[in-house]
Amino acid sequence: MAYHKKEEFEADEIQLANIAKALGHPARIAILKMLSNGECICGDIVNELPLSQSTVSQHLKELKTAGLIKGEIDGPRVCYCLDMKACKKALSFFQSMFKEIKCC
Repeated sequence: MAYHKKEEFEADEIQLANIAKALGHPARIAILKMLSNGECICGDIVNELPLSQSTVSQHLKELKTAGLIKGEIDGPRVCYCLDMKACKKALSFFQSMFKEIKCC
C-alpha cells in the first residue's frame, strides 16, 4: 500500500491546500467573481471568458472538486452557483491561518 506524506497533515491543512490549488488560476478567480453576482449558466461563463467550452468546463470541475461551487442540471444546461457554506469555511481557514502568523 502506498504511503503519502499528505497523510501526516491535519485535515483542515489538506482542505485549505486543495482550496488554494483551486484558486491558483486566474480563470477560476474570474469564474468565482462572476458567480458571486448570482447564479450563472455554463454558456454565460464561456461567453465571458477568452477560453473554449472544454477549458471552462475543466476549470468548473476543479472549483467543484474543491467544493467552492455547486452545479444543478436544468435541462440541457448546468446552472452553477457558489457553495456559500464552503466559501465561508474557506474564508475562515485563510483568516485563521494569517491571524496566527507572527513576524519578527
